[in-house]
Amino acid sequence: MVDYHAANNQSSTGGVQIYMEQENDWDRDLLLDPAWEKQQRKTFTAWCNSHLRKSGTQIENIEEDFRDGLKLMLLLETISGERLPKPERGKMRVHKINNVNKALDFIASKGVKLVSIGAEEIVDGNAKMTLGMIWTIILRFAIQDISVEETSAKEGLLLWCQRKTAPYKNVNVQNFHISWKDGLAFNALIHRHRPDLIDYDSLRKDDPVTNLNNAFEVAEKHLDIPKMLDAEDIVGTLRPDEKAIMTYVSCFYHAFSGAQKAETAANRICKVLAVNQENEQMMEDYEKLASELLEWIRRTIPWLENRTQEKTVNDMQAKQEDFRDYRCVHKPPKVQEKCQLEISFNTLQTKLRLSNRPAFMPSEGRMVSDINGAWHTLEGAEKGYEEWILSEIRRLERLEHLAEKFHQKAAIHESWTDGKEAMLTQKDYETSTLSEVKALLRKHEAFESDLAAHQDRVEQIAAIAQELNELDYYDSAKVNARCQKICDQWDTLGAFTQSRKESLERTEKQLESIDELYLEYAKRAAPFNNWMEGAMEDLQDMFIVHNIEEIQGLITAHEQFKSTLAEANKEREAIQAIQSEVQKIAQSNGIKLSGANPYTTITPESIDSKWEKAMDMVPLRDTALQDELNKQNSNDTLRAKFATQANTVGAYIQAKMEEIGRISIEMNGTLEDQLTNLKEYQKTIMSYMPEINTLEGYHQLIQEALIFDNQYTSYTMEHLRVGWEQLLTTIARTINEVENQILTRDAKGITQEQLHEYRASFNHFDKKRSGQMVSEDFRALLISTGNSLGESEFARIMGIVDPNGSGAVTFQAFIDFMSRETTDTDTADQVIASFKILAADKNFITAEELRRELPPDQAEYCIARMAPYTGADAAPGALDYMSFSTALYGESDL
Repeated sequence: MVDYHAANNQSSTGGVQIYMEQENDWDRDLLLDPAWEKQQRKTFTAWCNSHLRKSGTQIENIEEDFRDGLKLMLLLETISGERLPKPERGKMRVHKINNVNKALDFIASKGVKLVSIGAEEIVDGNAKMTLGMIWTIILRFAIQDISVEETSAKEGLLLWCQRKTAPYKNVNVQNFHISWKDGLAFNALIHRHRPDLIDYDSLRKDDPVTNLNNAFEVAEKHLDIPKMLDAEDIVGTLRPDEKAIMTYVSCFYHAFSGAQKAETAANRICKVLAVNQENEQMMEDYEKLASELLEWIRRTIPWLENRTQEKTVNDMQAKQEDFRDYRCVHKPPKVQEKCQLEISFNTLQTKLRLSNRPAFMPSEGRMVSDINGAWHTLEGAEKGYEEWILSEIRRLERLEHLAEKFHQKAAIHESWTDGKEAMLTQKDYETSTLSEVKALLRKHEAFESDLAAHQDRVEQIAAIAQELNELDYYDSAKVNARCQKICDQWDTLGAFTQSRKESLERTEKQLESIDELYLEYAKRAAPFNNWMEGAMEDLQDMFIVHNIEEIQGLITAHEQFKSTLAEANKEREAIQAIQSEVQKIAQSNGIKLSGANPYTTITPESIDSKWEKAMDMVPLRDTALQDELNKQNSNDTLRAKFATQANTVGAYIQAKMEEIGRISIEMNGTLEDQLTNLKEYQKTIMSYMPEINTLEGYHQLIQEALIFDNQYTSYTMEHLRVGWEQLLTTIARTINEVENQILTRDAKGITQEQLHEYRASFNHFDKKRSGQMVSEDFRALLISTGNSLGESEFARIMGIVDPNGSGAVTFQAFIDFMSRETTDTDTADQVIASFKILAADKNFITAEELRRELPPDQAEYCIARMAPYTGADAAPGALDYMSFSTALYGESDL
């Protein structure tokens, strides 16, 4: 006996073989039931005769009439439409075995696995083996090719029955035995497709024989389905034979296959239209979000580019507070919207590729690159605005300091010049004695010395006014007017001084006496008095510093000044000693002094008074310098706190950026596991947000303290903000990439193992571990998969995976290409063929036909978008479904 089990191991339909092997093994046990064997004999005999009649013959006894193999070969030729090898016409047993073997070989060539069925058993008339063989043929040629919603064979046939009989009362098809005993299921199938043949409402569940006979007779008379079973055989059996029922029901399926094709066509169209509607909604959402984001950027940039100067530091600090509010409140939601926009764009493009649609091209100015460009401009304006605010604050601080210093020096100078013009223009020397004239001359020389000493102060006042003008001080007009008045007065004083000097010199020849001691006193008192005024001015001088080194420099200079006080006190005592000597000489010689020193207005009392004031100012200056030192120490501590936190955050962001780079390349496990892990990783990243907020707090304190440098860290707040936003965007993009891979896998039927294999191959040739490959590495990858590529073929593939011509291939583009090459997708031709079925083979379709075959919303969608049909065979209301179908796939404009 020939064993076909080994002969069919090379069949390409392995899944069908396993199913049939299970069916055959199970059937051998069931054939032990005589009632089932009787039902199978009738059913299989009728099924065989329904095909043999086409060749002008039939069988009476199923196990006897197939023994010589001739009708068996004829049956196979009839149902397959193929020619078998020429049969042997001899009557000997060997001729019969050879004929049966030819039939069995043909069955095996169709991918059917025959277990323990040999030609000798068929020739010997073994009923059990013969029925098993016929059941195998029925499975292969009548049931195996049945397909309903991605299920096939027995499951597909059962699903078809359930869907067709679902609306009918008292019908619940769950199997191919008990569910058919009352006959209602058979009648429901006929009524669903031919309601004119059955009065279903007249049937009763408690009369199964009548129901079965009615269905069998109507099927035989009107549907050309031979009667394969008797109603009594089914009703009289506790559990009808499953294979007999399946064989009978398959004849109903094939009889109504035309209607099934129309339903399949309608389903295909519904699926295509649903995808198109969803994609259009996503496109509208993208356009709206992109427009709103670009409008916000357009409105924000002019505000950031506004450089209107303020008059005071407080006004600029108010602007700084507005900018901080923009940074912390208004901008973060827009960063999230930008990230979501990129994710939506990538998801839409993936869905379009998976559904074989053309890529989405946003309207002009709303591309992702346009948004990124606008965002880059926004960030540039933002950085420039912040730098301008800080520089303006520094400038205004400098201006306020200079303005106060100007007015202080001007007040001192004006106080000094008060009455000088009157003094220089008086004619007192005309009635004075010689000694008085000499005194006046010496007094005038002392005044000239004093005048020269004040020249520096006038120059300082003019220099400060000039600097205020250069720094664009808002009240420059008032400063300039006061400065001009001082300069004009100074020129007048100079002219008056020269004029008085000349007058005194003319009178000097006539006046010879002069009090040398007074003169010496005047000469020494004037510079010392000027020194004291300068010292008092310096002790009251305001200062502004930005670090410890600057304040320490001021403290050092102050200490040096204090070290000169002892020598200055000696000079004061010496000057006072001159005045004491004058008094002593006058008393000893009985000279009556006229009063004040004729050569100077500086009295010993004024010197002592100024000295005491200067000494009182020294400790005040000490306190002010020490307070500033404490402030700078506090600022330095704040710098250190910010630096410590910044260095920690910067290192964390750098480490996480490197880590996410590795994760995106070395992801293992299923895509769902990867997605779960990435989202958990994203939560971990977001849990670090309090550290960022802490750093923002330190940064705010530093800005409020007007600290503009930090030697303890190279990080700036702007640098860390950009790094943090980049980290969040990178993890979001990686999650989106995995979600798109899941969409690709589910839509294309790619297994997890294939994805792992794609990932391993990609990573092997991604030498830089960047998540992208250059074209030469991609060529090497394709060659490693067994592809022999010419230049034109490789250029075609690169046009698919790199449509922008960037020279790099991403992993997503790689798996899109692999899935495109290995799986089928809906095409425009398939949609046109589906519409043609709904249109009953016409070149056009009507609105009525669309509403009858499609769901309401999708029918209206088609009617609204289909152009009128203008062919020669056009009928009223005809619609052009061909141009509509090609437009869905980008082959023409809708």
